[in-house]
Parts: sequence; C-alpha cells; structure tokens
Amino acid sequence: MKKQLLLLMLVVTTLSACATNPVTGKSELSLISEQQELAIGAQQYGPARQSQGGDYNVDRELTTYVNEVGQRLAAVSDRKLPYEFKVINNSVPNAWAMPGGKISINRGLLTELKSESELAAVLGHEIVHAAARHGARSMSKGILLQAGVAGAAIATQGTGYADLAQMGAGIGAQLITQKYGRDAERESDYYGMQYMVRAGYDPQGAVNLQRTFIKLSEGRRQDWLSGMFASHPPSQERVQNNIALLATLPKGGEQGVARFRAKTTGLTRSEPAYDAYDKGREALAKGDLATAKRLAGRAIALEPKEAHFYGLMGDVEQKNRHLKAAVVQYNKAAGLNPGFFYYYLQRGLVGEQLNLTSQARSDLERSVKLLPTADAYNSLGNLARKAGRLDEAKGYYAKVAGSQGELGKQAYGALVDLDLNENPDKYIKVKAGLDGQGRVVVQISNPTPRQVGNLVVLVQYRNAAGQMQQMQRALRGSVAAGTRQLFDLRLTGSLVEAELNTLRIGIARAELVH
Repeated sequence: MKKQLLLLMLVVTTLSACATNPVTGKSELSLISEQQELAIGAQQYGPARQSQGGDYNVDRELTTYVNEVGQRLAAVSDRKLPYEFKVINNSVPNAWAMPGGKISINRGLLTELKSESELAAVLGHEIVHAAARHGARSMSKGILLQAGVAGAAIATQGTGYADLAQMGAGIGAQLITQKYGRDAERESDYYGMQYMVRAGYDPQGAVNLQRTFIKLSEGRRQDWLSGMFASHPPSQERVQNNIALLATLPKGGEQGVARFRAKTTGLTRSEPAYDAYDKGREALAKGDLATAKRLAGRAIALEPKEAHFYGLMGDVEQKNRHLKAAVVQYNKAAGLNPGFFYYYLQRGLVGEQLNLTSQARSDLERSVKLLPTADAYNSLGNLARKAGRLDEAKGYYAKVAGSQGELGKQAYGALVDLDLNENPDKYIKVKAGLDGQGRVVVQISNPTPRQVGNLVVLVQYRNAAGQMQQMQRALRGSVAAGTRQLFDLRLTGSLVEAELNTLRIGIARAELVH
C-alpha cells in the first residue's frame, strides 16, 4: 500500500511539473521553475567564466561586437530572457549556454570562424538551448535520478585555468560540460537556423559551421575534443539535417564576412602570442621552467596588454622560488585585469609565504569572492590559525577537508588538530559488541590522518528496572591514523544479557598523540 502511495505521489508530482517548451510548444517535464532557472544562471555565470579563464578584456570591442550579434538573435527568440553574451579568455574552441540566457563563447572558437553568419549560427544554437530550457530539463532529470542538486562548486588549483577541477558536482560545472542529447541538439540546430533567418542572417553559415566542425573532429585536435565536441558532438547527420532545412528557408541574408574579419583583426593578430602562452603553460606543467619563462616572455612581447601572460611569468618565478619577483608579475596581471580571481589567489599564496599577512588575507578573500577555491580557503585557514582565530580557521579548513588530493588531506588534518578535543565524535567512530571470546569490546575507528589516544568512551544501558545507566571507560593505548582497534570494556560478567542488548556507546574524549 505504501509503495502504491509513493508511486501515486511521484506520478502526481511529475504530471504537475510538466511545462510547455517555449520554442517547440511541446509539453515536457520541468521540476525547475523559471524563477529558479533565472537564479541559477545569474549565480553560476560569473564563477563558471572565472573557472574557464575569465572574460577576454584585451579587446573589449570584440565582446561588444559579439554581444551585438547575440542580442540581434535574442530579439527574435521565442522566449524573452535577460540574455548576456561574453567572450571567455580561453584557447579551447567552445561555447555554452546556462539557464536564463547566460551565454559564452571562447576566444579559441572565434579564431576558427570565417563570418558573422557562422558566429550567428553558434550564438543562435546556444540561444535555443537557453530558450527551450534544455539546461533546466537536464537538471530536472538529474533531480529525479539523484533526488537532489549539488550546491555551488569550489575549484581546486590545476595546471591551468581551464583545467580547474571541481570539488563535488557543482551546478555550474555540470551545466557547461553536459551533453544535451541528440533531440536537444537537433532542436538547437533547427530553431537556431530559423532565428538566423528572422534576424536577417544567411543560414548557410550554420551549414558551413557544421562542416568546419566535422573537418576538425576528423583531425582529432585535442582542444576540440575537450571543448565544443564534448558537449556538442558533430556528425554528418547534423550537416545533412542543416542542408535539408536550408533548402526550405528563404535565400539570401547577411554573411558578414568583411565585418567579422574587421572585428576580429586584433584577435587574429595576437594568435601567435596565445599559442606561445599555451605552450608555456604546458611546459610549466611538465616542470620545464626555462622553456615556460622563455615562452611567457615571447607572449608578453607580442601582446603586452594580456594579463594571463604576466600571470604565467609569475607562476614561473614562484616555482623558481623567486617570490618577490613573482609578486611583481602578479601585480602587473591584476593591474591589467582586476576582475580575474587567479592573480589574487597566486599573490595571496606567495604573500602567505613571505609573511605579508594582511596583504595575503586581502588577496585571498578577494579571490574567493570571484571564485571559491580550495587553495584560497586552505591558506585563509592557515592565516587565521596563526593569528589565533581558531573558530574562523576551522570554518575555512572545513570547506576544504572534503576535497580530493593532498590539499584536502592537509586541511582535514589541520581541522582534526583544532577540533578533536571539542568534538571527538565528529572524527572518531565507535561500535560495541561481543568478540569471539564473549568479551564486551568496543571497536574504535580512526579515519583521520592523526594518531589518537587518551580515549574515553561513554557507556549507556538500561537496567532491569528500566532505568538508564551510564558510565565512562578509559581505554588503554592509542589508535594509529587510518586504522581501527578493539578494546576490552571490562564489562564481561557485569551486565546481564538483557542489559547488553540495550548497550549504547559514544566517544567522550580523544586527544592527539604527539
């Protein structure tokens, strides 16, 4: 009966959660309201751009141009949203849309396009994803499968901005890497071309774009495999579908080849600088500091207005233990692009090593406002601990302690150091029972990276009169990090079987063994 009731409730909930697709007019599942959709897009748009390399600001007119093309298409969309269009400073050819009309295109994709109509094809496709609620639909399916949606992401430092790994399953990370499925891609191709026609663009640009994608996928360029192709897989079927649709659409429309070329002249001219930078990042990741420094210098000489290049030079100096020289480079980077988290994070980490406590704290706090990272929170914890603000330090370490890798282990260890005495039950697990000899024993599990001792357990049981009794038992010995151990509670023969059946055990005290 209960199962039938639960099934009925699920059916009722699902039916009541159906909504009309604003683009296709079809009724579809939607457990995400429009208000939630808008809020998610607004919340996640900034951090997602930060984690991908930040906004491209060397040529602000290029972003203005991309936004103009995007808004021209958005004006003919079937759904009015607060559409935004940004250019991301990332060489990986990619574009993505978040719920609520928050759309980005990478610098690396713009360099592969040949006309404004091809740009319109990219942006029109992404507009349909947002207008048709494809992201919200994917989230709704995820809610049904997982019974919940994870919270905001925290990034942990990788080898480059685009390689930032996410702690947990952040909504933003999911939304910009998800595969929409063939039906959603078909819809976006189909209606995206319709939007192009409505906005006055030649839909031939969509066919040319898909042909370009096919060529590049056949070359199996790694950056494409990790970018556009990961979330929008190209196929010959999509090319043929676009060709078939093109035959039914009005002829003509703007191609905008000359205008696109004029607007992207600066970007094309600076391509060698970004190529040197990307190779410099690869060299740094491999530990080849001399090559990384040489390539960073070359990139700066070719394009002195790009902050990322000074950031790379700062990273090289930091790796070489030239900390003051690294600060100089991060200062230049932050001066050129004050809206990017990475320079404040790196300058803060160096400042911590140089004992520039106040400056380091300010930089790290500024970095986490732009993008929360495990590195920043861990260092803020270190600074707070050194200053004696232990509750604040515990809060910072707790944010990092659940993350993967060495940093998560360090933060967890620091958290245990500060919090074990006050809250031993958060870290040490206990279980009672009878061993093979019939003795009443307790199993102490210590999953922490610290050895613990001076253990005291709280024993509770109900006596024959039904009254709750309790006592404490000190345990001799210690438990090594990451191990578990049995201790004799010395209760054998003291309690009858009925009392043993009501036995409850808790940890009352645990201390670090130095």
